[in-house]
Amino acid sequence: MTMRKEAAPPRESVLEVKSGDVARLESLGYKQEFQREFTPWELFGVMFSAIGAVPSFASVLIYAIPNGGPVAMVWGWAICTIFIVLIGLAIAELGSAAPTSGGLYYWTYSLSSPRWRCLLCWLDFNTIGLVAGVAAVEWGLAVQLNAAISIGSDERLALSNAHIFYGTQHSYEIYREDTVPPHRLESLVSLKSRFMTDVSLRSSSRFLLPHPRSIGTRPALPSGTFKIARILRMSARGANYLAVTGWSPGFAFIMSFLAPLWAVGGFDDPVHISEEASNASTAVPWAIIMGTSAPAVIGWVLNVVVAFCMGTDLGDIVDSTIGQPLAVVFLNSFGKPGALAMWSIIITLQFMMGTSTLTVASRQSFAFSRDGALPFSSRLYRINRRTQTPVNCVWLVAGLAGVLGLLSFAGSAAIGAVFTLAAAAPYVAYSIPIMARFIFDNDFKPGPFTLGRFSFPVAATAVAWMLFAVVVFLFPANPNPTASDMNYTVAVLGAVALGSLLYYYCPVYGGVHWFKGPIANVNPPVLLSSPELDEKDVEYDTMTSAT
Repeated sequence: MTMRKEAAPPRESVLEVKSGDVARLESLGYKQEFQREFTPWELFGVMFSAIGAVPSFASVLIYAIPNGGPVAMVWGWAICTIFIVLIGLAIAELGSAAPTSGGLYYWTYSLSSPRWRCLLCWLDFNTIGLVAGVAAVEWGLAVQLNAAISIGSDERLALSNAHIFYGTQHSYEIYREDTVPPHRLESLVSLKSRFMTDVSLRSSSRFLLPHPRSIGTRPALPSGTFKIARILRMSARGANYLAVTGWSPGFAFIMSFLAPLWAVGGFDDPVHISEEASNASTAVPWAIIMGTSAPAVIGWVLNVVVAFCMGTDLGDIVDSTIGQPLAVVFLNSFGKPGALAMWSIIITLQFMMGTSTLTVASRQSFAFSRDGALPFSSRLYRINRRTQTPVNCVWLVAGLAGVLGLLSFAGSAAIGAVFTLAAAAPYVAYSIPIMARFIFDNDFKPGPFTLGRFSFPVAATAVAWMLFAVVVFLFPANPNPTASDMNYTVAVLGAVALGSLLYYYCPVYGGVHWFKGPIANVNPPVLLSSPELDEKDVEYDTMTSAT
């Protein structure tokens, strides 16, 4: 991995930096429309806040504990961290080469064969994945608020399976109210991430600084084990391996991968805000790598600490009516006042996570509407003069997320499919441009950040892992599921893919008749690749004629 040396402008010469970014964006085919106000640190802050290391860990802990207990929590997360960083490296290299809000689908078009580029762009699932991500984050916030209500009422208002309909109504009402403030915030002000970065990092660090003794004095652990090294040694020998889902030990360990796979994602988040960042070709890959590595490492540290502190009665933690294992650990350790204080920090970070996710999703929608790829693109492709934000796209994403949230009324399996879609769909979208770079005939020109000779092995490993992860996402929580706890992700993902194909090939009105991929709004752009076209392929080369 190397970072090619590039003449860096003086720190005080902001205008020169912006001029270079503008020229680079115009070479990709687009004029500068946003204000370039994001520094590299703030760009990292958006990704760090969108991933939300601490609140995401709290939300996904329920998937790790039943599938192996402390062993899976510690070592399953550690294994996934390696591959998560490789995915980040592969995406960072593409982001450095073409830092534009279109991101994945722009790369897909530029690197694919002229015969297939439009179809592959059309099948880019990243937009629906980002919308589903907004829905998942806000639903997670609703669930966390329910957990706080349960703790505050001494579990008298806890939502059990017997009250699933009431619980669904109550959670959706909270969900609906939760989604409005982030949307108004993003609509009314030009979102800056400095505040989110500082609060996220400071609050996350508070979960790492205290000694484990202060977090887990009540759970029963063997005497003399107040050293985290012991839990590592014990888990390495499998001494604390506990699985209650019914899967075999080996497969249960694989199912524990769901926790880090769900918690750490959004690898392309900085790319979608790259048109608002200074020195984007360098800042974007830096933000991706740091924004991926930091949450993964923080999540692993949190797993080690919680595994050390939560005790051995995992059934009581998982089956609690509170519904959130980390909240139960807080309650056991601190009592009600302390648990509510700690949990309030989780809720605050989750709220900020939703705002950052909305920011990213709205920029992706803006890029699609700029290229005429969405219905009513002419209305969506607008930037508010006062706030310098794509307000119409913000409310589009908000509305679609609210519609997806309605699936909660169909039961936990339906809303669970939305959460899984938020993770599985982006993995499919990430894989397409990474593979296209090496499969199709193109002349890829790397940016300042390049992996050099390690590009192919890193990309191949990342794609193989993502395809494996998609398969894991499709399995149910237990080997003998009923209709109520079946994993319907394959049906949802398949329906999205089939619907996209039918719409694309629809006679007269289908995308095959009008979708031309990225449309340049300045002089003909310089693509990531420039494959040699024969006479048959000229008609497929729509980018140069779109102007």
